[in-house]
Amino acid sequence: MSAAAPLTVVAGVVPTGLSVTGLTAISIAFLACGVVLAVFAVGYVAMARHIANAGAFYAYIAQGLGRPVGVGAAWVALLAYNSFQIAAYGGFGAIAAPLFAEWFGTDVQWWVIALAAWALVAVLGVRDVAVNGKVLATLLVAEIVLVAVFSLADLFAPTFEASAAPLDPTGLTGAGAGALLVMAVTGFVGFEQSVVFSEESRDPRRTVPRATYIAVALIAGLYAFSAWAMISAAGGQAVARAGTEGPEMFFLLASDQLGSTAIHLGHALFLTSLIAAMISFHNIIARYTFSLGREGVLPRAFGRTVPGTGAPKNGSLAQSALGLVVILGYAIMGWDPLVQLFFWGGSTGGIGVLLLITVTSVAVIGYFLRHPSGETVWTRVGAPALGTVLLLAMSYLALTNIATLFGIAPGSTLTWAVPLAYTGLVAAGALWALVLRRTRPRVYDGIGLGARSATTSSFSFRDAVK
Repeated sequence: MSAAAPLTVVAGVVPTGLSVTGLTAISIAFLACGVVLAVFAVGYVAMARHIANAGAFYAYIAQGLGRPVGVGAAWVALLAYNSFQIAAYGGFGAIAAPLFAEWFGTDVQWWVIALAAWALVAVLGVRDVAVNGKVLATLLVAEIVLVAVFSLADLFAPTFEASAAPLDPTGLTGAGAGALLVMAVTGFVGFEQSVVFSEESRDPRRTVPRATYIAVALIAGLYAFSAWAMISAAGGQAVARAGTEGPEMFFLLASDQLGSTAIHLGHALFLTSLIAAMISFHNIIARYTFSLGREGVLPRAFGRTVPGTGAPKNGSLAQSALGLVVILGYAIMGWDPLVQLFFWGGSTGGIGVLLLITVTSVAVIGYFLRHPSGETVWTRVGAPALGTVLLLAMSYLALTNIATLFGIAPGSTLTWAVPLAYTGLVAAGALWALVLRRTRPRVYDGIGLGARSATTSSFSFRDAVK
């Protein structure tokens, strides 16, 4: 849920999305995504009882649909989650810069602030997951409480007019429906990562399902209510205000009711929410890279851990290096960090994760057709089949509404570059798997097996450092 970053989504993604797309039926999109992902989670967490692997989507797809598809999915996952993680640097720098000027009277370039956050994340990335967990849990509770309080305050705003638009189901059938669904999925990304930490948790059979279902329910309810309250408090001017005020819209709407002290606290927690998202996605990416390195799909060096903590060392360092390159690249080129990095990067990641979830849903069916023992018909066939149909529909809408999502003209570069990038990664990953099958058959046979891979001597994060 720290990766989902509730305050970042409500205060950052929703207003920016309103401004870019002009679409207001976001609350019903959050609820619809919550239902679809809850159905998907039935088979997903059931598969987690049979496969414990830090690679999650990669491992499940490899076991359900074949190793070449699994490797292709792993490469898609790396791009998607890196898009989220690095996008957060742009959002943090762009949002913090004017706040720092207000608080300290000093103008600081966005990229300087982003680099400071990058350094913090890089250090925490090589620490024990328990250390990160305590930091993230504290920040998460604080931001959930703040989102709830600010949203309740919106109900008493002088411009409040209860709006039916955010909850209008027809908004999911008309033009731009796919853009709304991708925005909504972006808000949920992180819920699926409970299984990534299954190798490091004490009781994964109990904690993984609990974490997954609680995350989906809480995210859907909180986001739907907060988006409705914010749009209603704007009194019919939500899109216009979002265009002029951006993320500040969330705070300004509640300012009359809560006062300046609460607003300053909200700004501070907004920044820590972005930091929490950075840390969470950094951990996710590092563990995906670790999983691939441990099995020999990527160089073995990525399968190494930090002595004493068990954190994936080289996977973490590689992600930090990539983040540094992107921050400096945007700074040198003078590109917009809020729209062109934060929103576009997050949306690109959202499309990738939606595609991964869809393919994983199919993989669940494939896996349980061969390993049906221990699960009910609903768990191994019914729910995955229903989830697959719904997810295929969402993926189709997402891919056909990319122009609306990015706020660009149809046929622009991004409308074909994003799908082409993901397609190319799948093809390249599958081709690499076939090369491994021919040249390194033992590595190929261990794809998706994680700690059970015949080619590795590292049985888990803890065992790897013993």
